Amino acid sequence: MFDVGFFELMVIGVIALLVLGPERLPVAARTAGLWIGRIKRTVSNVQQDISSQLEAEELRRKMKEHEDAFSSSMDGFKRDTEESLGHYQGPSGNSRTTRPSAYSPQPASNAGTEHVDDSSARVSPHSETADTTPSDKPYKDI
Repeated sequence: MFDVGFFELMVIGVIALLVLGPERLPVAARTAGLWIGRIKRTVSNVQQDISSQLEAEELRRKMKEHEDAFSSSMDGFKRDTEESLGHYQGPSGNSRTTRPSAYSPQPASNAGTEHVDDSSARVSPHSETADTTPSDKPYKDI
């Protein structure tokens, strides 16, 4: 910052010695050192704050760029998907051709008339296997 060499420091020291005297010079040097240290810390803190603000602004700008790129790619994907779905749908929005699936459920002729006996598939609370015989003892409530 300042280009101060050894000769300039000697001149400042001699002038300070003549002005302040030998008794007050050490106290003045110590006070000047403390003030210079405070100024340096303050300047350093301000520089760190400015640097962090600039980094935060740069990150916001990059996030905005990535968000815009993502939005444009999603819009393109959405447009492509709608175009490809448009090829499969007719003017009413329904599918042009419908084929029955091999796995489509068949209507039962006697729906609701069948009775399933689930008493043979009881599970004992003490085992993980199905008990195929009815138990003689009722379950105890705990």
